[in-house]
Amino acid sequence: MPTDFAIQHDADARVFEIRQDGHRGILTYLLQAEDGRPVMTIDHTGVPLAARGKGMAGALVAAAFGEARRRGWRVRPSCSYAAVWAGRHPDAADLLA
Repeated sequence: MPTDFAIQHDADARVFEIRQDGHRGILTYLLQAEDGRPVMTIDHTGVPLAARGKGMAGALVAAAFGEARRRGWRVRPSCSYAAVWAGRHPDAADLLA
């Protein structure tokens, strides 16, 4: 299973996108300030059924958390996949809003 994916981040549209083997996955988020600090609320992570189980969704969430860490944002994983991912990665717990 590949673990290196090319992920594009369109900050203006607030979308992370991944393409692999003809499939497209996306992660969308909202960005707002709470207590004077930006919070990235991940509201959707989606990968086509035929592409599931290949690590695409996990790579998208990891990229979003990485971007949040670089920018000093907190993260609220509102979509179910992102919430499960965050629970499995205690190294990301310090980012949770």
